[in-house]
Order: sequence, then structure tokens, then C-alpha cells
Amino acid sequence: MSNFYNVFAQPFGWALFRIIIGGMLVIEGWPKIVAPFAQVGFVENLGFYPGWLWSPMLAGMQFFGGMFIAAGLLTRPIALANAVMLAITLWFHFAHPYGDALLTQAGIEALNAGSEFFTANGVKRLADGGGAFLTSVQLKAELASIFWSAGALLIAAFGGGYFSLDRLLKKQF
Repeated sequence: MSNFYNVFAQPFGWALFRIIIGGMLVIEGWPKIVAPFAQVGFVENLGFYPGWLWSPMLAGMQFFGGMFIAAGLLTRPIALANAVMLAITLWFHFAHPYGDALLTQAGIEALNAGSEFFTANGVKRLADGGGAFLTSVQLKAELASIFWSAGALLIAAFGGGYFSLDRLLKKQF
């Protein structure tokens, strides 16, 4: 079975992993590409000035970097750059949690009064003011950021693999 794993499973599995990570970056980067300056305030709040430079750079790193990672072109440097960006995202989720409530006490009272403004799903999710829902959202944001950061770091460490443009061009960066 070692031949199967070494010749087939490992190269195809690595290519699939690289394509998934790159493709997810493309999907996440698309809204930023169509509005490249939309993140100016966000990046400046993180301390990256000038925001007019960093916001489109973030968009390009995610969207075009994702394409390069998926194709396995300049894989290591682009994956490393994205890993740094994703690690900053991870830090952001830890440093700026969503909080413990969506509703104020008046909102909870309106919810409990049977207001027609809430769906049955909304009532269920907001019964405690939204605390449990936000805890779930926070955990998912942290776990997704850990996965993304680790995935990009793995790709940066191991490169594009057998089925990559880097290999086809005989360039290992």
C-alpha cells in the first residue's frame, strides 16, 4: 500500500488541500476585490496605516494569492504572506470578541412580550439576549482562523507539491 500512498494519495491529497485553501481565499477575497477600499477603517483600527494602501493589498493577497496557491504558483512566499495576514485575523478574533449580548434589557423584554418583530428562530437564539449565539459565533471565528492560519503555514512549509505550477516550472521558492 505504500506505493498507493506515496504515488497517488499523498500528491493528490496535497493538491486537493492546496486547492481548497486557495479556493476559500478566493471566495473570501472576492467581496474585497469588488470594493478594495471597504476595509480602510478596519485595517487602520488594527494599526496598519495608510488604510488606502493596506485595504487593497489585503484584497489582492486573499483573492489573487488564493488563485496562486490553488494553482501552486509562487506557492511558498504567497502562502507565507497569507499565513501572516490570517494570523493577524486570528489575533483580532481573540483580542476583539463579539461580546456577550446582541440585545439590551429592553430588547429582551420586547422579545419576551411576544413581539411580532421576532421569528421563532430569532426568539430561540435571542432568549438570553443572544449570549449563547455570540459564544458560538466567536468559537467558530476562532476555529476557522486557526484552520486557515495553520493551512497556509503548512502550504508555506511544504510548497505546492507534485501537482503544482512551481514543480512544472522547476522552481521551488
